[in-house]
Amino acid sequence: MTRVKRGVTKHRRHKKVLALTRGYQAAQGRQFRRAREALLHAWSHSYRHRRERKREFRRLWILRINAAARGLGLTYGQFINGLKKANVELDRKVLADTAVRDPQAFEKLVSLAKESLAV
Repeated sequence: MTRVKRGVTKHRRHKKVLALTRGYQAAQGRQFRRAREALLHAWSHSYRHRRERKREFRRLWILRINAAARGLGLTYGQFINGLKKANVELDRKVLADTAVRDPQAFEKLVSLAKESLAV
C-alpha cells in the first residue's frame, strides 16, 4: 500500500479553523489547538443562545405590554384575558409594537379588553 502524506490536508484544516477564529484574543486566534477548543465553545454557546434569544424577546414584549396596559388601568394578565374573551388574536410581538409605536390603537385594544371583562 502506498504511503499517504497528510501535510496538505492538515494544513487546509488548520487554516480553515484559524480563519474562523480570526479576531479571537491571544492564543485562541493563533494556535490550532486553542482555536479549535474556542471554536467548539463558541458554536455551543451560539446554538444555546439562539434558543434563549426567543425567550428574552418574549419576556421583553410582555414587559412592554404590561407597562402600557398598567398606564391605562389594567394589568398584563387582565389585558390578555380580556383580549382572549374578545376573540382578538394578536400575538405579544404585535401588541408590544403597537404599544410603543401607536398608543391610540393600544388604548382601543385596552378599552376592548375592559369591555369584554365587564361582560
